[in-house]
Amino acid sequence: MGVMYNRNAHIGSVILGLIALAAVAAFQPGYGGTQDISEIRKAAERGDAEAQALLGGFYSMGYGVPQDHREAAKWWRKAAEQGHARAQAGLGASYVSGKGVPQDWREAAKWLRKAAEQGHAKVQPLLDELYVEGEGVPQDYQEAVRWWRKAAERGDAKAQMRLGGAYAKGKWVPQDLVKAYVWLNLAAAQGSKLAVAVRDKLRPKMTGKQVAEAQKLATELWDRIESPKSK
Repeated sequence: MGVMYNRNAHIGSVILGLIALAAVAAFQPGYGGTQDISEIRKAAERGDAEAQALLGGFYSMGYGVPQDHREAAKWWRKAAEQGHARAQAGLGASYVSGKGVPQDWREAAKWLRKAAEQGHAKVQPLLDELYVEGEGVPQDYQEAVRWWRKAAERGDAKAQMRLGGAYAKGKWVPQDLVKAYVWLNLAAAQGSKLAVAVRDKLRPKMTGKQVAEAQKLATELWDRIESPKSK
């Protein structure tokens, strides 16, 4: 009972995250400098992928149009099939939530992976959940770790925390206290209290040289992650 409850709660958190992701799609900057939905619709009907993705977001949220999840999925699909990452993410979210399309984990995984492979930052830490749970894809912890790493390298604090925890415990990766400290230190710098607590528990198990090395690597990674943001 407890295991099933935790599993369902875990999947539930993924669904909520994906629905929030879909909401983000509705509030991107206006197409062509305008929020005139009739103009966006005309562009969408002409086959413009960005306009189609926007229109899907508007229908998903009921933003300027009646809320209609079927219409949202329809427009996201048109844009997704043209390779639009945000629309692929929205369509994946639709298949997870079962809104506008039948719930289908395999289809969800397909479209989320396409978005993630284009670097869609919000999808990457969510895709790993599908691999951990084996929903829509074969259960594959190594693949989950790979997506954690991608998200962590983009600065996602939750992924940094998970990756650090994995290295600290030797769970799904070889135990490595230096790497654990690096990722936990980065998550801690973004305000994760749990990362602070886990990182500080590692220190007594590490030599001074290991801590210094980990701190140096963390600073280098932090600068690499933050550098594009300052441009």
